[in-house]
This record gives sequence, C-alpha cells and structure tokens, in this order.
Amino acid sequence: MASQDWVDKDFYAILGIAKDASDADIKKAYRKLARQYHPDTNSGNDAAEKRFKDISEAYSVLSDPEERQQYDAIRAMGGARFAPGGAGPGGSAGFEDLFGGLFTGGGGRHSGGFSTAGGIPPEFADIFGTNFGGAGAPTGFQRTPQKGSDRTATTSISFAGSIHGTTVSMRESNGNVIDVKIPAGIKDGQKVRQRGKGNPGPAGNGDLIITVSVKPHPFFTRDEDNIRIHVPVTFAEAALGANIQVPTIDGDFVTVRVPPGTPSGRTLRVKGRGVKTAKGTGDLLVTIDVAVPQNLNKEAQDAVKAFAAATADSDPRRDLAAKARL
Repeated sequence: MASQDWVDKDFYAILGIAKDASDADIKKAYRKLARQYHPDTNSGNDAAEKRFKDISEAYSVLSDPEERQQYDAIRAMGGARFAPGGAGPGGSAGFEDLFGGLFTGGGGRHSGGFSTAGGIPPEFADIFGTNFGGAGAPTGFQRTPQKGSDRTATTSISFAGSIHGTTVSMRESNGNVIDVKIPAGIKDGQKVRQRGKGNPGPAGNGDLIITVSVKPHPFFTRDEDNIRIHVPVTFAEAALGANIQVPTIDGDFVTVRVPPGTPSGRTLRVKGRGVKTAKGTGDLLVTIDVAVPQNLNKEAQDAVKAFAAATADSDPRRDLAAKARL
C-alpha cells in the first residue's frame, strides 16, 4: 500500500534534493532524472523502469504541497509506529485513521506509487511525448502523434513589394500552386510561414516556411524602417539654399529644403515617409551629393573664376596642417 511506501521510501533522497528544497528545485531534479531513466530511452532495462517509477512517485508527492506536508509529518513521527492497522503510543489511531484513508491503494489520490497521470505529471507530458490511459499504472509508453515535417522554400520579391506587401504564386512539385501573401514591411531574409502546407503526418500537415529575398532598388535602400536616398544638387543650390523635389517609396514627391551652405554628404530627414510597420513608420533620409560640373563653357568658367577671386580669403584647408599634427 502507498502508506507503507511513504514510511519506507525517502523521496528526497530518490530525487537527490534537500528536505528544504523549493518547488523549483523539485521540478528541476525530476526533469533531469526522468529524462535519464525514461523507458523510451532505456528499452528493456527493468532497473531503469523501476527507477523511473520511483522518481515519478517521489515527484507526485513532493510537488503537491498538501501531500508533501503530510509525508514530512509521517516521516518525522517515525514510520514503524504508524504501520497500517497498528496504533501509536498511548493507543493512538493507525496510519489510515489519522489521515482519513487518503492514501490507500484503493480509490485515493495516491495509488500504487503513481499519480493518476500514469507516472508522468501533466506539466511534463509534452516533454516526454507519452500517452497514458486512465488512472493507476501506465498503459504503455507511446509517442504522441506528431505533425508532418515542415517544408522550406525561397522566393524573391521587388523592393516595392517588400515595402507595401505583395502576393507571390509558388508552384509545388505536384503541380499545385500556392498563393503566399507577403506582409508589408518584410525585410530581406525574413521568413513567412504557411500553416498546414508542409508534409502530412498522423496529427496533421506540417508547415511551409518561405525565406524571402528582396531585390535591390536602383535608388532606395532600407535602413531598419528608414528609407535612404542620395540626391544630387548643384553647387549653387548647396551654397545658396534651395527647395528640391525628392521621390518617395510611395511613388510621389516630397519637397525638401536644402539650407544654405549645405556640404556634400549631409543627410536631411523627412519624418514619416519611410516604411510603415505595426510598430510605427520610419523616415526618409535624404543624403545631399553636391554635383561638380564636368564641362563648363567660357561664360561659366569666367563666373567660377570670379567666384574664386571673391572668396580667396576663405581657405577650407587653412587649419589642415595644424590638425594633422595633433
């Protein structure tokens, strides 16, 4: 009977833990030992199966605060004095009388050293992948039916498709066509999962996992949720300032103010014209490239020479030598 088991067995020693072990320590010890002695990994090993049953019994008692308290009380009072049917000092009641028959081998909460889950607590059922029938001893260690394996595939989409979302049609080896919706804002290398489109299995089909490759754009690049673009301006626009028209990923244009004296390489930010995602919207980052004219007619050359003469006192390399010595 289970009551005698409680007298004879040291559940703390079985799990290799101290008597003041926490609930987390108990669960950790059980998880480790159960994996080690599980019948699925010790086929035909009777000693391992017995060890597994002892481990399961110990855990089923010590993981239940009420049962653990009663077990500790029994062990503290001394097992021999409370054998079933006997009486303690001074004519005290027997074991079953003291604890209301909760632990008999009949219909009590604890039966034959096993929990009603058949040796595997419910919280560990998925870990060990076993099925048990009814209360009492296990009906057999059977693998939980598994879904079919996943399949993988790759697809390429345009830069605009990655920003705004798109749908691609993928042809399977059997000739069937699957339409896959690509969400807006997806990044290069991210994956899209199609539920139930994988290989078949006893518990249903697996999934189809598609890796998305985004084709580069000739002008735009993506930086997290921001969009970057390089825009050329004339020397006059950079020096004097100007309003310029800059294309956006939405297909329209936005007016960007270039401040006077803007150097080549400076980046101007346009709020809210980047990639729209569930977390928010990025910005459009416009990098200014000052274009140097390649062919100047005589009038333009004279104008540049006049400008050079007028700005002769402004030497951009004046402090270069001093800075280089630092």
